[in-house]
Amino acid sequence: MRPILPLLSTALLAACITGPAWPESRDAKLIEQVEEKADLSSSLSDQIWEWAEVGYQEEKSSGLLQQTLKVEGFDVEAGVAGIPTAFVAEYGTGGPVIAILAEFDALPGINQTASPDREERDGMGAGHACGHNLFAAGSTTAAIAIKDWLEETGTPGRIRLYGTPAEEGGSGKVYMVRAGLFNDVDIALHWHAGDRNSAAARTTLANRSAKFRFHGLSAHAAGAPEKGRSALDGVEAFDMMVNMMREHVPQDARIHYVITSGGAAPNVVPDFAEVFYYVRHPTADGVEAIWTRLEDAARGAALGTGTTVDWEIIHGNNPLLVNETLAKMMDEKLREVGGVTYDAEEEAFAEAIYATLTTPTLPLGSESEVQPYEVSLGYGSTDVGDVSYAVPTVGLNTATWVPGTPAHSWQAVAASGTSIGHKGTQVASKTLTLAAIELFTNPKLREAARKEFDDKRGPDYQYKSLLGDRDPPLDYRK
Repeated sequence: MRPILPLLSTALLAACITGPAWPESRDAKLIEQVEEKADLSSSLSDQIWEWAEVGYQEEKSSGLLQQTLKVEGFDVEAGVAGIPTAFVAEYGTGGPVIAILAEFDALPGINQTASPDREERDGMGAGHACGHNLFAAGSTTAAIAIKDWLEETGTPGRIRLYGTPAEEGGSGKVYMVRAGLFNDVDIALHWHAGDRNSAAARTTLANRSAKFRFHGLSAHAAGAPEKGRSALDGVEAFDMMVNMMREHVPQDARIHYVITSGGAAPNVVPDFAEVFYYVRHPTADGVEAIWTRLEDAARGAALGTGTTVDWEIIHGNNPLLVNETLAKMMDEKLREVGGVTYDAEEEAFAEAIYATLTTPTLPLGSESEVQPYEVSLGYGSTDVGDVSYAVPTVGLNTATWVPGTPAHSWQAVAASGTSIGHKGTQVASKTLTLAAIELFTNPKLREAARKEFDDKRGPDYQYKSLLGDRDPPLDYRK
């Protein structure tokens, strides 16, 4: 017969680490309190969706969030880490520090009305195709709900919301990490808009980007072509070499680019051309190795076309360091909250959107479910990765978009401006609230998360940014 006492001891220890710190009725009350803030969340997300401000230019969006938090009693420090739109808002004293991240930048080059048909908004050069309007609103209302709980219960501790600009290719959080703004944080929480509800332990790819600028000699393309040296030839030769290189990089690597400047008139040999590159790999070292080859290709292209080239690193992110201790807790809280239920109007919207999707991977109806917990590799990248190497970090995704919708699509923009987006945001806000309060009241959970974090980083870990020592590229979207 197996001994009973060791089994009981193990079960009790597991309960101390992962179990709820109070009866379910307490969580039910907290969920109800978050629901009472649904109108605020919807109002914030809709206003930020309307503005659709791109990275480092989110003056109105950042200002709205700061003012909302000030009214709720938070102390707000604006313009941190040398970034005018970055801020830190805090409430409470003593105790553990639980951080919640909030993003609010839009993506350039894509916009859409809140319609299930492809319909661009006049005069808009950007749109919330990654749902950061929802991210900002959900994180803010969760922080307010947690503040209310701290105030009502007199629990020692601080809730801190980080307003983090320019996630889309600007690495805003990296500069905040580099400035030491997370040094005293115990746990950091985040979430993201998506097409499913999941708290799976999903890591990301490290990445780096740069703008490669070729310089040549202008001349009449017909009258004196021999006097010209085409900067566009340099870009095209560079692109050709990189495209051949794709066959000889690791399978999980990703390389993509856009030509941002290629000349103005066919009969003028362009003396300037620019191409914007991203490189991704599961490890920072893998990005570095591919990047060295990218730079060599740029030099070779310039040499072969009689041009010169220089480049500016724009951003760089480390991969997300998964913390399963926290991920399993977040999964538990998400299952307690549950998924999204559409009304008749939302069902009709979802069906219309679903008909426009290419090979969707989830069926309609899955928005009401929570996906299975698993550990996996994701092929996106995020500056949350650098936060996760500074402090134990955990996140989740919720169904703010119609199932099967890819990020960075017009379908994502559309749903992010509707009640479908609002409902998914409420799921996130409730889950973050429950997770944060579990962390405030469960020191054994915090200790276990920190131990896993320290073990995974290793005793000799030293932080290294993939963007180097550059200043924030405040004009990278201009």
